[in-house]
Amino acid sequence: MALIFFLPIMVMIAAVLLLREGGPVFFRHKRVGYAGKQFSCLKFRTMVLDADKRLEELLARDPVARAEWEVNQKLTNDPRISCLGHFLRKTSLDELPQFFNVLKGDMSVVGPRPIVLAEVARYRENIFEYKSVRPGITGLWQVNGRNDTTYEERVAMDTEYARNRSFIGDLRIVFQTVEVVLTGRGAS
Repeated sequence: MALIFFLPIMVMIAAVLLLREGGPVFFRHKRVGYAGKQFSCLKFRTMVLDADKRLEELLARDPVARAEWEVNQKLTNDPRISCLGHFLRKTSLDELPQFFNVLKGDMSVVGPRPIVLAEVARYRENIFEYKSVRPGITGLWQVNGRNDTTYEERVAMDTEYARNRSFIGDLRIVFQTVEVVLTGRGAS
């Protein structure tokens, strides 16, 4: 139902991305899912076409940015994000294509945030809880601070979700997600 509801918005975003920025509309990235199986997580592209090159150059010349990247796996002032990409991320519209991942069975609507293989080691013994559920489009991290949290807090929230998940808890997170998206709280 969410796909049907969001499809007109997704078509409009795809058209604007194609006309304004060119290149691919979607970004596929390998993420770790249920039972440790990797899958291609789908998002609208929010970065410039030469994003990997820009990151490599920035991390090579800027030790402060490199340190931030090593700790958080993200940058506060990321030069790779396009103007339209900032808007899509702030409003979480870049995540709408993940409903296709839900339809495919790789993700659920609510769950831990999807992580890349390089992050598995940072979960230490908590990786077993993470792998016991499907990653979600939304979850505890998304409604409890998003980018205002430390990496360790994110891991703790993902672990807490996996250990204590419930239908009522999932409904609460979905309703909190609407509030968070509308207020932009914690978005970068």
